[in-house]
Amino acid sequence: MRKEDLRLAAGLTTNMIANIGKGKNINMETLICICETLNSGILDVIELEQDEIAVKATE
Repeated sequence: MRKEDLRLAAGLTTNMIANIGKGKNINMETLICICETLNSGILDVIELEQDEIAVKATE
């Protein structure tokens, strides 16, 4: 699915899609819309990454 197709199907704005593409934070409502549109669970559409600062703090 193209980003534009997702945007239209989920009723998202172009700014929301741009933020996702830039790796910026999105709100939970946006994430839920994406999951419902794709008929998937949250863990299917997100990837959790450790913050570099948090990793250095634990070393």
